[in-house]
Amino acid sequence: MNTTTTLNPTTFGTQALTGAHLARQLAAAALLGLVMLYGVAFADSPLAHNAAHDVRHVTVRPCH
Repeated sequence: MNTTTTLNPTTFGTQALTGAHLARQLAAAALLGLVMLYGVAFADSPLAHNAAHDVRHVTVRPCH
């Protein structure tokens, strides 16, 4: 009843990403980033808004 599984560290957890998978992951990450940026930038909280505003100045993006 006692079985052991040996994992090969060179293949365990690796999966070939096709171009479509990679594009979907990049698009999802970009969308999440935009939602977070604009969600905080238009927040009612002055602290969150000012933090996002300062980041836009530091990254040389127009904000006014």
